[in-house]
Amino acid sequence: MIGPLPEAALGIGWRPEICGVIAQLDGLDFCEVVAESLPVKSEQNANEVVVPVELAALRDCGTYIVPHGVSLSLGGAEPVAEARVRRLALCADALAAPLVSEHIAFVRAGGLEAGHLLPVPRTAEALAVLTANITRTQDGIGVPLAVENIAALFEWPDDEMTEAEFLTEIVERTGVHLLLDIANVYANARNRGRDPLAELRRMPAERIAYCHIAGGVEAGGRYHDTHLHPVPAEVLTLVADFVRDHPVPLMLERDGSYPPDEELLDELDAISNAAARAPITATARAVRQ
Repeated sequence: MIGPLPEAALGIGWRPEICGVIAQLDGLDFCEVVAESLPVKSEQNANEVVVPVELAALRDCGTYIVPHGVSLSLGGAEPVAEARVRRLALCADALAAPLVSEHIAFVRAGGLEAGHLLPVPRTAEALAVLTANITRTQDGIGVPLAVENIAALFEWPDDEMTEAEFLTEIVERTGVHLLLDIANVYANARNRGRDPLAELRRMPAERIAYCHIAGGVEAGGRYHDTHLHPVPAEVLTLVADFVRDHPVPLMLERDGSYPPDEELLDELDAISNAAARAPITATARAVRQ
């Protein structure tokens, strides 16, 4: 184990809609849950996070559970809110998490919420902001932090670094881990007319905690990373090439339009096959015929 998770680990994003089939998976090493989806016990007891019984059962049987934040706004101009960092720490404690993760993005400014993960300009100024906010977060959560590259349909005109250079600077300055979203690398490269494999190979692989793998769709001349569609063959090819030299944990992300259970299992099989790892299996009652 180089990072917080075993290097050959296979996982899936935990969602209530598919918790039944997830509960029946044999060989599943970890799950990722959106931290903001876990409520606090009450207004009077905001220091206790409520863990769904299905998720608690996975935790109690030894499956690693990773809280995944979507609202910290690490790339925002304002310092990260202490209450939001404390909430991530509470999630980590409740889930006995080996790490937590968040995005290299901003989601609010001037009191306005964007409702989306927005890209930060890859400049020295933005890098200083991210370094400060990541350091504050690391100091407040008590477990390792991994930060994720996002998919973006545009780049800022004043960018001073490539994405790989920017990510390398972040991990070197802060010691943070990287949640490398391979599907996002593919989407960004495809939309900018670049070679996805060349872009992937430039990433700071030595700090990867785990990788996201997800599907998307072509629309309006752009490839959109939707998390609603099957993982395309091109992304699986990237996975196969990358893990030959970098054995890292891999995770399927699916956030809606959930397919029948057998199709979801096929997607997990495709990832394990691409990585030449033992497949995740399910009991018969997990698969609807």
